Amino acid sequence: MGWKTLDDMELNGKRVLVRVDINVPIVEGVVTDSTRIRRISPTVRDILAAGGRPILLAHFGRPKGERRENLSLRQLVPTLERAFETRVQFAADCVGPAAELAAETLQDGQVLLLENTRFHAAETKNDPELAAGMARLGDVYCNDAFSAAHRAHASTEALARLLPACAGRLMQAELQALESALGKPRRPVTAVVGGAKVSTKLELLSNLIEKVDTLVIGGGMANTFLAAQDVPIGISLAERLMTGTAREIMEKAKTTGCTILLPRDVVVARKFEANADHEILPLGQCPEDAMILDAGPESVAAIAAVLKASQTLIWNGPLGAFEIEPFDTATNAAALQAAALTRSGKLISVAGGGDTVAALNASGAGTDFSYISTAGGAFLEWMEGKTLPGVAALIQ
Repeated sequence: MGWKTLDDMELNGKRVLVRVDINVPIVEGVVTDSTRIRRISPTVRDILAAGGRPILLAHFGRPKGERRENLSLRQLVPTLERAFETRVQFAADCVGPAAELAAETLQDGQVLLLENTRFHAAETKNDPELAAGMARLGDVYCNDAFSAAHRAHASTEALARLLPACAGRLMQAELQALESALGKPRRPVTAVVGGAKVSTKLELLSNLIEKVDTLVIGGGMANTFLAAQDVPIGISLAERLMTGTAREIMEKAKTTGCTILLPRDVVVARKFEANADHEILPLGQCPEDAMILDAGPESVAAIAAVLKASQTLIWNGPLGAFEIEPFDTATNAAALQAAALTRSGKLISVAGGGDTVAALNASGAGTDFSYISTAGGAFLEWMEGKTLPGVAALIQ
């Protein structure tokens, strides 16, 4: 593992700089989704319970080094106080005299929120002087922002090297879930990868075929792989210039012993709209004027059989056009199957990525997965086998 958790740190009487992701949606000053705030609550509460004084560091939006009031973290104070059930102080900067005074006068049982780190252009440049200014505010560093761990910024990378460092509860859960899925998984391991484009997930696919036993490919990506095998796909969404790459991936999978599972039957329509007239056809019979919008029941049955034989599942991306009915059928069916197997203790299931979270929640299966990551880029880069700067900096 290599990194420490809150349990490994002496926190009593210590000021704990906690890097969090509270980049939540706000409409007319009101937080419309506080999920990210709720998910950092265990870390804040545990620090308080151990006698520590949490000082929160976070970015908000993309101010690009300019102070913009509509991107001030001050507006999040009421929501944070409700989540933490304690007083939250606010400092109008994340470094300098005002921040230092606020940190020095912070009382037991209180939380301090520092202003948007990205009001300083030096933040995204991983500037050592900015990190040193932040370090003067605390005694311990805790990173609880896995979703920002793929960025080498002052508050995620340089700062972690200046203080005793550890992972917060959310970061700990993310890393443990990913380790169980790709690091030392229970085998057989199956990965479900969907979405529109092969080009955006080349590194992901290349890494997965070396680590999983079965790779299920769905969505528009599957159309590209079908076209690479000269299977008619009509006017379906596909990257026809990527068919050569798709063939290379399939050939590489043969050498690594990874089975690639593509649709065996398809759901086609002539209009991309909800409840459009559609039909289920055998593979290879998509009309020239139709588009493939989902995998068919034979494909779903094949995926279900693979899931039933698996012990670990990694999921990223939908199997079809899940945003519109009835082309969410394959995604929903496979997700519910994975959820049932997880619930019964037969499967460890880890999922992540924007569309993935939305699709699993829409199916009602999300609550039963072993772990669903809300991190987008960081989750994908971990799956691609890349080193995340914010995680590497915790290994001291």
